[in-house]
Amino acid sequence: MRVLVVGSGGREHAIVWKLSASEKVSEIFAAPGNGGTAREGKARNIPIDPSDIEGLLKFSKENGVDLTVVGPEKPLADGIVDRFEREGQTIFGPVAAAARIEASKLFAKEILEAADIPTAEYKRFSDIAKAMEYLSQSALPIVLKADGLAGGKGVAVARTLGEARKAAEDILVKKLFGDCELLIEEFLTGDEVSLLALTDGESVLPLPSAQDHKAVFDGDAGANTGGMGAYSPADTLKEEEYRALADIVITPVIKEFAKRGIRYKGVLYAGLMTKREADGGLNIKVLEYNCRFGDPETQAILARLETDITDIFLGVVHNRLKDVSVRWKDGASICVIMASGGYPGAFKKGYPITGLDIAELDGVKVIHSGTLLDGDILKTDSGRVLSVTAAAENLDNAISKAYAAVKKINFNSLHYRTDIGKRIRGKVIL
Repeated sequence: MRVLVVGSGGREHAIVWKLSASEKVSEIFAAPGNGGTAREGKARNIPIDPSDIEGLLKFSKENGVDLTVVGPEKPLADGIVDRFEREGQTIFGPVAAAARIEASKLFAKEILEAADIPTAEYKRFSDIAKAMEYLSQSALPIVLKADGLAGGKGVAVARTLGEARKAAEDILVKKLFGDCELLIEEFLTGDEVSLLALTDGESVLPLPSAQDHKAVFDGDAGANTGGMGAYSPADTLKEEEYRALADIVITPVIKEFAKRGIRYKGVLYAGLMTKREADGGLNIKVLEYNCRFGDPETQAILARLETDITDIFLGVVHNRLKDVSVRWKDGASICVIMASGGYPGAFKKGYPITGLDIAELDGVKVIHSGTLLDGDILKTDSGRVLSVTAAAENLDNAISKAYAAVKKINFNSLHYRTDIGKRIRGKVIL
């Protein structure tokens, strides 16, 4: 079968990597892909932007694509699944009405309240004066969010009133994230856990647990990023507690959509804050929902996947997920992001990358997050450049493998955290 993967980041390269291992897949098109997808045996990059839905549809029809897998949230929110399905094209991902759970934080709150799922207390604002008045009376730290897609950059954790006022102005006055409302939320403490689940609108299949590291520097210091690394399984919850999470924060959402006449199909990602109570119980609140695979959690999770990934995608698309038997490797996996210096702020790109050939040792896969091929030279092309991913019989060995590989790779002004998978339980991940 021929598969089209929409997107250009580490998540998409991880999907292409797993598709390449399938005997059922003869050819993979990555639109637009990156330097890593271009190096996978069955894959080739196609210069079509993920936002060009009509161009992607035309390519799919003209090239006999049997399955399209959508990585980024924006084309999902823009209705790529709706458009493809109207033309009889097989595609993995939620329709636009379902993707609103990520495209609008206010809509997500509405779903949470309707489904009686615990979440952070919040207020919504469209008037900057009222927002400023509220902030002046609020406890710090406090969280400010732009209602809408912001590429992972529309959330600010303000520890001072000055920081809070600046974030409010960025959203409501400067409109850095478009013409949208502002949510001001209570600041939650605890352990952050990522729960990704597959669903065909009826059956729900939770993926192995993973924990992201958002802050740019060691010890969870510095600005929030799209993610500087992840490991799987997460060790913040007992296995039985993690298995129960889907019934608390995923299944009720699927049922709420069904009440509204919407069949949610694809990935539903819940970002959770968990906190152990004095009596041993677990307090859980939803921070956010995403309508697609997370990044870099996907890299860490897929490193443990043994089942043919096409069986999973087709099980979701054809409403037979319950019939798919999914197998995972024992042990653990880790993903370390190698980023451009300055990220998530200003950074330069176009630097040659060396050492990749000697970095991919046993159990290590270097997944590309932001690279391009300039002739035969691989160069940096984004803030997050590489996702060095390793699997092993336990987390300590996975960490050792990943960082041994990291040390073999070089490009100008590189930066990475040295403590992925080593965080101290109880310290907050923002």
